[in-house]
Amino acid sequence: MTPQQYCQERAAGSGSSFYYSFLFLPSPRREAIIALYAYCREVDDVVDECSDPQLARIKLAWWREEVARLFAGEPEHPVTRALLPVVAQFDLPQERFQEIIDGMEMDLGRVRYPDFKALHLYCYRVASVVGLMAAEIFGYQDRQTLKYAHDLGLAFQLTNIVRDVAEDAERGRIYLPQDELAHFGVEEQALLERRDSDNLRQLLQFQTERARHYYQSAFAKLPERDRFDQRAGLIMAAVYLTTLDRLEAAHFPTFGRRIRLSPWRKLWLAWRTARKEAVRHRRLLAQNKS
Repeated sequence: MTPQQYCQERAAGSGSSFYYSFLFLPSPRREAIIALYAYCREVDDVVDECSDPQLARIKLAWWREEVARLFAGEPEHPVTRALLPVVAQFDLPQERFQEIIDGMEMDLGRVRYPDFKALHLYCYRVASVVGLMAAEIFGYQDRQTLKYAHDLGLAFQLTNIVRDVAEDAERGRIYLPQDELAHFGVEEQALLERRDSDNLRQLLQFQTERARHYYQSAFAKLPERDRFDQRAGLIMAAVYLTTLDRLEAAHFPTFGRRIRLSPWRKLWLAWRTARKEAVRHRRLLAQNKS
C-alpha cells in the first residue's frame, strides 16, 4: 500500500463530512488535502483512543518528532511520507503542524474552558490552523481569503461542540465555557449525568448563534475571485449549516437521538454546492471578459 492509498483509506473510512468536499477537487489538490486530513485524524485519534493521558502525551511527542523528520526530508509514517511532496508544493509551514498537536494536547486531562477567549484558542489550534493550511492547498489570489479560512475553521469547531455535547461529556470533556454555563444556569454535573433541560437548550441556541456569526463573517471575507478555488470549504459549510439547522429545528436533542446527515444527503449537498459555485465562476469569467 502506498502512502497515498493509506491516507485515502484513512479519510474514506472515517465517515467524516469533510471527505465529501474533497471529491470535487482536481487530483493533485485532492491528494494533498486528504494527506493533511489523514494527519489530523492520526493525531486526533491518539487523544480519543488512548485512555491514559501520559501515554497519549508520549505518542503526541512522537508525532512532534515525526513532523520534524518530515521537514528534514526523512519521514517514517505513511501519512508524513504522503505529506512530503505536499509541504513543499504548497509551502505549508512546520509550525502549523505543531500547532495542531498543541490543540490535541489541550484535550488531555480535565477539559474545561473558563470563558470563550480560552475556548477560542482551542478552536484556533484544532480547526482554524487546519483551515489556513487547507486554503493554501485549495489556492487563492487574495490574502483576504486567509481571514475567511480562519473564521470558517472556528465556525466548524463551534458546530462540532454544539453537535457533540453528549459524546464529549461521556469522555469527561466540557467545551461549553464555564462562565456561560453559569449564566444560563446549567450545572456541569448535569452534562456529565446526561440530564437535559430548557436551560441547556437555551445555552446551545446561544452557541449556535455564535457559530452562525462566524459563518457569516467567513463568507463576508471571501473574495469573489477565490470562491471557486475555495469551493471545498463552501461545501463543508453547506453540510455543517444543514446540521445546525436540523439541531435547531429539533430543539437540540442533546441526550436523545443523534442528529446526523446521511451519506447521500452529504453527497447531494456537496454536488449542489459545487454546481452552484461552478455556475457562479463561469459568470464571473464572462463578466471579466466583457
